[in-house]
Amino acid sequence: MSKPPSPTSRCWKLLRQLARFNTFLFRKTGGKVGGSYFGGAPVLLLHHVGRKSGQARISPLIYLDDSPRLVIVASKGGVDAHPAWFHNLMAMATTEVELPGGERRRVRPRVAEGVERDRLWDRVVAIYKSYATYATYTERKIPVVVLEPADVGVHRAE
Repeated sequence: MSKPPSPTSRCWKLLRQLARFNTFLFRKTGGKVGGSYFGGAPVLLLHHVGRKSGQARISPLIYLDDSPRLVIVASKGGVDAHPAWFHNLMAMATTEVELPGGERRRVRPRVAEGVERDRLWDRVVAIYKSYATYATYTERKIPVVVLEPADVGVHRAE
């Protein structure tokens, strides 16, 4: 006799279905629907690969445009752990993001440190107050991730 699915596994299945639906809406409408959270904050779709599963994943994330860079914040992973997408992303040399309007960019992730992190964190919480509130619930320092264009600083041999 098989065990019924646990409430937790049903919840994760529902969240995955909602994420797929959000991705569908984002792509179908060029980011006009499914492309904003938290009262209109812009969202990008981050492409990454699960470190354990090896499966392709897409995560919708709030971002700041710090042209030509993009900035995302690894917030809601847990009280003492960064989210899985953060670990997946940092294990990759480059990846792709989709922006509203269908624009795709190859990016290279890095974690901002020191003064740069403080400056970007201040910008994030000025716009998205919920990050400052969330930071009071966790003892970990929430990483600020800078997504550099993948072709910047790359020199090709001729």
